Amino acid sequence: MLAYIVRRLLLIVPTLFGIMVINFAIVQFAPGGPVEQTIAQIQQQNVGATARVSGGGNEVSSGGGNSTYRGARGLDPEFIKELERQYGFDKPAPERFWLMMKSYLRLDFGSSFYRDRRVVDLVLDKMPVSISLGLWTTLLSYLISIPLGIKKAVRDGTPFDVWTSAAIFVGNAIPVFLFAILLIIVFAGGSYFDWFPLRGLVSDNWHDLSWPARIADYFWHLTLPIAALTVGSFASLTMLTKNSFLDEINKQYVLTARAKGLSERRVLYGHVFRNGMLLVISGIPGALLAILFTSSFLVEIIFSLDGLGLLAYESVINRDYPVVFGTLFFFSLIGLVVAIVRDVTYMLVDPRISFEARS
Repeated sequence: MLAYIVRRLLLIVPTLFGIMVINFAIVQFAPGGPVEQTIAQIQQQNVGATARVSGGGNEVSSGGGNSTYRGARGLDPEFIKELERQYGFDKPAPERFWLMMKSYLRLDFGSSFYRDRRVVDLVLDKMPVSISLGLWTTLLSYLISIPLGIKKAVRDGTPFDVWTSAAIFVGNAIPVFLFAILLIIVFAGGSYFDWFPLRGLVSDNWHDLSWPARIADYFWHLTLPIAALTVGSFASLTMLTKNSFLDEINKQYVLTARAKGLSERRVLYGHVFRNGMLLVISGIPGALLAILFTSSFLVEIIFSLDGLGLLAYESVINRDYPVVFGTLFFFSLIGLVVAIVRDVTYMLVDPRISFEARS
């Protein structure tokens, strides 16, 4: 297994490189780059998606102040060239990409165009919010979904299975952001109760509290966001667990184990569990990344939580390319590492899986 892990770790390098190449190429055709954004602010007009990005270094023509940037007419061409130098667009795209990757090898992700801060500092500042949402939501979802899914599989067709399925389908039909708004209306001073805060990960006086009070305050702020995310994620996971275990329960080896006189508990957790859990475990990386950087985005906005999802979205909208590529690199790296952890967990759940045999 060690050799397999080493190969997978080495494979991260070309995979990350391919991801960065593809996304960098796509960005070159995206309208409304940072130069256009600055020109629009100067000219007090919103070029938005109508601005055209030049593909080969964004050169400016010298005739009468005309420019390849829409909205730049009347501005000094030397000023436009200075903007290009400031944002790094005075070089061809391949050279810009090469310089960016060389900086990444030194763990230098550059500085934001608009926030006047290093990308690493921005990511580190936003990380506690996203990790808190992703970690606790994933943990709570699995703690609920796996026991519930197993019980539904064992009691398939009973009233318990029918009623829990109805509740799961209702929960799955409600969008996360609508459920978040409902929680605010009911429990955060909207119309009924004012039990939970609406802003931030901790209170303003958090540093003045004792450690037990800090922990309580931390979870007090996280209760509603995690509840909203959990309802949106545990439904599909519960049904996946149920169907996976139900499929295993109906296989021949389970009938053989029962015929030998093994107890139902021994059959379920000694034979069915490790096979039924494989499909569930395979969804951990996707579930965790979706909660961290996709589902949490709207929840971060609704509950005024400044996390990585919101940072990435705002960076794309503002064409803050250092932050865009820095967060992309960070997200991709996490996804690849979590995929390796998933494969190792496969082996821990089912020792019959051999990575060496696969290779």
